[in-house]
Amino acid sequence: MNITSKTVLVTGGGSGIGYATAKFLSEKGNRVIISGRNADKLEKAAEELGVKYIACDVTDADAVKNLVAKLEADYSDLSVLINNAGVGFVYKLGEGANAVEKSRQEFETNYFAPVRLIEALLPLLKKQPEAAIVNITSNVAFHPLVVLPTYSDAKTALHSHSVALRLTLSTDTNIKIFEVMPSLINTDATRDMGGEQHGLPPVVVAEDIYKGITENRYEIYVGEAGKQHDDYFADPEAAIAKFNQGLY
Repeated sequence: MNITSKTVLVTGGGSGIGYATAKFLSEKGNRVIISGRNADKLEKAAEELGVKYIACDVTDADAVKNLVAKLEADYSDLSVLINNAGVGFVYKLGEGANAVEKSRQEFETNYFAPVRLIEALLPLLKKQPEAAIVNITSNVAFHPLVVLPTYSDAKTALHSHSVALRLTLSTDTNIKIFEVMPSLINTDATRDMGGEQHGLPPVVVAEDIYKGITENRYEIYVGEAGKQHDDYFADPEAAIAKFNQGLY
């Protein structure tokens, strides 16, 4: 799929992977809109990047309705949606972990929000000659990390949804569904996980998204995720033990 001269929406575009992806795609000749819940942060990022922005909390159904209405009115040629907004809690399951409340927040942002936004934007995306939905999941989408237990749950759910959506839309639409599975990336959100010391720069994800879309690779592995995926399907028990070594 060609991803030049397209109109692209990137959620969670104020920092990290979203910011890097917006920058990269804008430099490739696309018209990019970023969204996020922090209007001040978003405005600053948009000014730095030279892109448009729409403040929106993707976990708020009414805010999403307003976002979609603005896109339909002002960006009716929108053809690429990148679901990047995310949140995760570093902790271990067990007594007193408060896993229900943590997982509720993670699922609201990492699963329910993209599912809602995708469904709301399908009528607009279907109007385009070609279109794409890009869901950012994680290497934990195919095996869990014990210090990100319910984040792993949410990303696994989005992986499953992406597969089902890809099959469903392939029958009667021009919308392609891509899933991006990064390994550890150096962002503000991964500092507690060693992202600053061991993570890849966010631009690597942006580059792989662009390359993966142009090559029609529907599952895009970033960094170590590809090898981790192969190891898991070769020997799941050994791969999970290695992935979680020293963490449990």
